[in-house]
Amino acid sequence: MDFNQPVGQNYANPRTCFFHVIFKAAALAFYILSALFVDSFVIIFVVTVILAALDFWVVKNVSGRILVGLRWWNEIDDQGESVWKFECLDQQSLARMNKKDSWLFWWTLYLNAAAWIVLGIFSLVRFEFDYVLVIGVCLSLGIANIIGFTKCRKDAKKQIQAFASQTIASHFSSKIQSAFSVV
Repeated sequence: MDFNQPVGQNYANPRTCFFHVIFKAAALAFYILSALFVDSFVIIFVVTVILAALDFWVVKNVSGRILVGLRWWNEIDDQGESVWKFECLDQQSLARMNKKDSWLFWWTLYLNAAAWIVLGIFSLVRFEFDYVLVIGVCLSLGIANIIGFTKCRKDAKKQIQAFASQTIASHFSSKIQSAFSVV
């Protein structure tokens, strides 16, 4: 990697990458720095959760689609059961996805959750149990995205494998049919 290149170079979607990272950073930064400037727990809770919710929405509905070609959602069926729904780009489009964008997407998802876990440990050690609530909400939003996109990625791999095996089987059967039709 050439470190002399501009930061945004080699990213296929630098704006999407920026917004993917900025809401995570904003929620973490506000939570960490708010202790210095704000005395109200309610303000800290509300602003941090709003920033984390914006991050959740951006990741789930925008950056997941653009950076890795995946989208997930959860529905309740007629029996009241929770059903996960997954959407992914076709195989050719997934193969064209930018590796750097994908790398940024997955690493920031995991690092964000890890940062909230570390902050949760600090809050427990300092006996600030009300702040654990803020961290719990932010962490649950981040983990929901991790679980959703991980399941979606596994489902996409299954679809690609099924498509590949179907293509190979149809190709093989057409070859057999053409061999017997010549006779």
